Amino acid sequence: MRNEVRGRLIPAALLLLLCVAGCGDQSKSDAVPQPTTEGSTVSFPEGSPQLKALLSEVVALRPAPARSVNGRLVWNEDRTVRVFSPFAGRVEKIEVQPGDRVGVAQALALIASPDFGQAQSDARSAEGAFQLAEKNLARVRELVASGVSPGKDLNTAEADFSRAQAELARNRARTRLYGSGDAVNQRFSLKSPIAGAIVERNINPGQELRPDQNAQGSPALFVVTDPKYLWAILDVQEEDLAYIKIGDIVQIRSPAYPDESFDARITAIADFFDPVSRTIKVRASLDNTQRKLKGEMFVIARLSGNTPPQILVPSRAVFFSDGKNYAFTDEGKGRFVRREIKIGDTDRDRVHVKDGLAEGQRVVIDGVLALQQIVVPRRVKN
Repeated sequence: MRNEVRGRLIPAALLLLLCVAGCGDQSKSDAVPQPTTEGSTVSFPEGSPQLKALLSEVVALRPAPARSVNGRLVWNEDRTVRVFSPFAGRVEKIEVQPGDRVGVAQALALIASPDFGQAQSDARSAEGAFQLAEKNLARVRELVASGVSPGKDLNTAEADFSRAQAELARNRARTRLYGSGDAVNQRFSLKSPIAGAIVERNINPGQELRPDQNAQGSPALFVVTDPKYLWAILDVQEEDLAYIKIGDIVQIRSPAYPDESFDARITAIADFFDPVSRTIKVRASLDNTQRKLKGEMFVIARLSGNTPPQILVPSRAVFFSDGKNYAFTDEGKGRFVRREIKIGDTDRDRVHVKDGLAEGQRVVIDGVLALQQIVVPRRVKN
């Protein structure tokens, strides 16, 4: 009985071995051809189905994307004045308020000032001295002509007349500069030298004004500006400096108007960098005739001038490994090479490649990580 069972099991075992052997031969014949690697080069055999998962595109020079920088709007200092009082005194009346429009020579405040009264008195005294010197000169000339007085008296009279004339001219110029005012009550009006809007007021009724309040750094009593003209002060990064120059047009955008942009022209570039932020101040002038933009607004400027075309590749074509950036190029006939590259700015879905790729090459944009896994297989942890 035992021999009979053994006789049945042996043919069955042989049949199972043949089946396994047959299946093994079939799996070898159906196996996917594996790629080979040599350094940073991956080569796939002809007809490999894995090639279908790899997509590449031609490297080309493309217009550089506009660069964005932050900034803020300030008053145009060429159309702004800060008004101080030329004399010490007391503020009696405020004539305007912030936001008011004013014209040239319009009164801003009424100031009672003994110093101003003294200036007015000096002007009248100078006028009287001039009239006296003029009459004296005429009288001496007659006396010298008739031989009654010596010639030196004429020289003295002419010198006195010249001094009186110069003093009168100086006092008249001062009077015209600060206004005639009311010499009896010693009051004068603090006036605006330009037409514009009051954007700042640092003066109150009854306030005492002193000459030392006009020192540098002290706030002005009034700030008058023409709000139709503004400056944009931009913080430009060091790497962007080569792409801007005076006269370039930049696009200014404000969060208050997300669908609008405003043209501004670069008028000045600073000569030094901020040592902390490593940015340089760039000034641009813009027309604010519509009065939409306001002083001290934060804005974003788009720099687009003087930027040469760049090599821009899809961001998915670039990967980071061991502290470096890489991309794979398609060399044709199933051959792919990993190349180290240097990148610049990223604009949405594209990356600026500074070095490592050349125009006309083909760069892999799909299947990059699969190629990297073949070149550098992932280590299996024990």
